[in-house]
Amino acid sequence: MRFSSKLRKLTFAVALATGTAVLATDILSPAWAFDTSPPVRVEMTIPDFSALVEQNAAAVVNITVSGKDQPAAAWRGMPDLNDDNNPFAPFFKRFPMPKMPHGGKSQPLQGMGSGFIISSDGYLITNHHVVDGADKISVKLNDKREFPAKVIGSDPQSDIALLKIDAKGLPTVTIGNPGDLKVGQWVFAIGAPFGLERTATKGIVSALGRSLPNDTYVPFIQTDVPINPGNSGGPLFDLSGQVVGINSQIFSRSGGYMGLSFAIPADVAMDVVAQLKADGRVTRGWLGITLQEVTQDLARSFNLDQPRGALVSAVNADSPAAKAGLKPGDVIIAYAGKPIVDSADLPPLVGSTKPNATQTLTIIREGKQQEIAVTLGSLPDQDQNELAMGSAPNDGSPRLNVLVADLPPGQGEEGVRVQQVGPGIAAEAGVQPGDILISLNRQPIKSTSQLQQLVKQLPAGKRVPLLVKRDGGSLYLALEVPAKDQAG
Repeated sequence: MRFSSKLRKLTFAVALATGTAVLATDILSPAWAFDTSPPVRVEMTIPDFSALVEQNAAAVVNITVSGKDQPAAAWRGMPDLNDDNNPFAPFFKRFPMPKMPHGGKSQPLQGMGSGFIISSDGYLITNHHVVDGADKISVKLNDKREFPAKVIGSDPQSDIALLKIDAKGLPTVTIGNPGDLKVGQWVFAIGAPFGLERTATKGIVSALGRSLPNDTYVPFIQTDVPINPGNSGGPLFDLSGQVVGINSQIFSRSGGYMGLSFAIPADVAMDVVAQLKADGRVTRGWLGITLQEVTQDLARSFNLDQPRGALVSAVNADSPAAKAGLKPGDVIIAYAGKPIVDSADLPPLVGSTKPNATQTLTIIREGKQQEIAVTLGSLPDQDQNELAMGSAPNDGSPRLNVLVADLPPGQGEEGVRVQQVGPGIAAEAGVQPGDILISLNRQPIKSTSQLQQLVKQLPAGKRVPLLVKRDGGSLYLALEVPAKDQAG
């Protein structure tokens, strides 16, 4: 009653000050002053996942891997710890976390992960980093049967691997459409965190189309589903019981779950799987440009009405983008009619387009919008840039256990850039990520394919010089080549 009295006095005061006629009903009712439309009613009941878990658990598998050396998974996909542009990059983790047994490097190392069966004749999906570097892969089914698995194909760029076991009549999952996902809806995972098989965890979709450091071609599904070591490669389900993602990474300062998990969208995974099954490898479209985000200040400097699009900061010489006439300073705001809001929106669209296809870019150049047709090239094959980051070569040549890439053309510089370093003779010599390898055993290195040939020609049991460029200077490192019976 006290509040109603004050409201009446306030109403009269406003009416007298403005000369507005006020009806008695207006004075007695506060409806004119407040929005009385009914609030949206939200049902807060947590769904019962038991039937969905029972329906799908049989198609989820536990994967155990072993190898002579620590799997490259510990390095694959780990962001550059010294990259000042990505202050949170060190906290994005992929699993498994291999465990070093007592007794030295000669004993096998083991890792763990999850996967799920996509066809009754034994094809299943897991993460690339789960099986990368493994000499032996074992798949354990829900009914406790175990089978050795063969890698049909594995794609580091998307972190997807396709495996095959010799079995028939297996239970399978149903693949859903991650395009139907909405932020806030319930999802759940089944996997083997820390080796605890058939573990179900639930949460909600936290964000969609999330771009992570060093993961250019995957628009991740972000969730708060608890994911831990051993969950990698396992399925993420929606409330229809359909697989909408493959659990891949977490954000963590401790190495364990901290509320942020990331899954590869199922449609991205299945496109990769189709290519791996058909060709054993994945091809992606390539423009040959370097992008950066459009900030508020940059938007003003480029006469944009708001920050949007992907700003082209560099164009590789002789690249598809260069041939199409794309220039530094162009802002790409649409690709094949699909709007580009952030710079991270563009690479997945380009990567999912087949090479030699022609697409239209909508750009803003000098404040004016125009369209450019570009015929995509093929992204350089990851297999050509990889030097024994996985299994040992069959020809008896030594393993560098490094991931290298050709330098962009047109820079007048020769060599290959080191992207990642795993345990091996290169790491023992002091090779670091970011180094440019200039020559090996006094032979100049001009490309990744040439480096592969030079490695095969190294004299067994000898020390050879490796010239690297680091921090603007050059230095020699001594590479100790193992004897033939120790290679691999």
